[in-house]
Amino acid sequence: MRTYIYPERKDWQKLTKRPELKRSALDSVVAGIIEEVRVKGDTALKKFSREFDGITVGDFRVPESEIKASARKVGPELRKAIQLAASNIRKFHSSQVRKEKLVETVKGVRCWRKNIAIDKAGLYIPGGTAPLFSTVLMLAIPANVAGCKQVILCTPPAKDGKVDPVLLYAAQVSGVKDVFRVGGAQAIAAMAYGTASIPMVDKIFGPGNQYVTRAKQLVQLTGTAIDMPAGPSEVLIVANEKSRPDFIAADLLSQAEHGIDSQVVLVTDYEPLIEEVQNEIREQLKQLPRKSIAKESLAGSFSVLLRSAEDCIDFSNMYAPEHLIIASPGASELAEYVRNAGSVFIGQYSCESAGDYVSGTNHTLPTNGFSKSYSGVSTESFLKKITFQEITGPGLKRIGKAIELMAEAEQLRAHRNAVTIRLNNI
Repeated sequence: MRTYIYPERKDWQKLTKRPELKRSALDSVVAGIIEEVRVKGDTALKKFSREFDGITVGDFRVPESEIKASARKVGPELRKAIQLAASNIRKFHSSQVRKEKLVETVKGVRCWRKNIAIDKAGLYIPGGTAPLFSTVLMLAIPANVAGCKQVILCTPPAKDGKVDPVLLYAAQVSGVKDVFRVGGAQAIAAMAYGTASIPMVDKIFGPGNQYVTRAKQLVQLTGTAIDMPAGPSEVLIVANEKSRPDFIAADLLSQAEHGIDSQVVLVTDYEPLIEEVQNEIREQLKQLPRKSIAKESLAGSFSVLLRSAEDCIDFSNMYAPEHLIIASPGASELAEYVRNAGSVFIGQYSCESAGDYVSGTNHTLPTNGFSKSYSGVSTESFLKKITFQEITGPGLKRIGKAIELMAEAEQLRAHRNAVTIRLNNI
């Protein structure tokens, strides 16, 4: 990890920039995959499965019997852990369902909003080096709570063509019946446009590598909604002289092991802590099975020494992390000043791993600074809000003159006439 000592505030913006990907080649490859799937459907999916995954797929749909049988292949302790996580996630996300109040703006003019679930939701679950079965819970349970009519799930299979049984068990616990073994940009294209095997959806959710992320952004341009432009995982930790270096090192490594393009950041006003954390990282790294991945991630990460806790929070708000851990006494007070973060973890025992799995909050969060304008996935992500209004004759009389004047001022005579013709009838 690089270290920056008291950087000038004018240089902070430069430090907050994530490593840039070369977009031109990426766009060309992803756009080509999308177009081929759009035109050739399942034929293109089978071709890309052979080319990218090295497997031949006969039927993309995972049989229901295989989903049901998955429970027998998952150990009882892990099943119990998944059930606890599912219960907490459902409890937290159910609390987000609220009926909005009807408002009478003036007598005779009533306005209200109603939550309606998205009809068809498509979930993308990464596979590869670490099948993220926890993401199934994080996406499928809110979709179920919201009341989506259809939820489909796409995930890349292993080399034997099978989907990880723990992932299938998580799907079963979450109420997902339609699971398809296809990954990458081609899976995003299949959900966006539909194929003979895979239904077209209204909105696509889920994280993925740079190809998946770019595919989501490109299909959004042609009318398929997405949850957010999520990218590589990241964490920023704000700490001081009373923070525990071993806890901090463990949290930094927990994100660094996600992938070589993940970024982890330590921000502190206590200089000795930086070296103490680096020493802890070196020791803990020796024990990690994914240490080679974590090492590459750490090479693109950094620590920053600033002059005060207030500066640390200011820097964090400028960085706008996916995960923010305030790992120090007084964390609750500092948390009040957080403006940009996907999810915040307050205090030394609020490890980011808790939010990834069991606490109940969602771990599908905006990265790459997008927490300045995006929220993480919630039950509301699977809902659309429709506004309604009901106006009586007397109500229209109370607001009609204002409508006529405003329409006339904008030179929209038909708008004015739609009111006038009614007022003349009252």
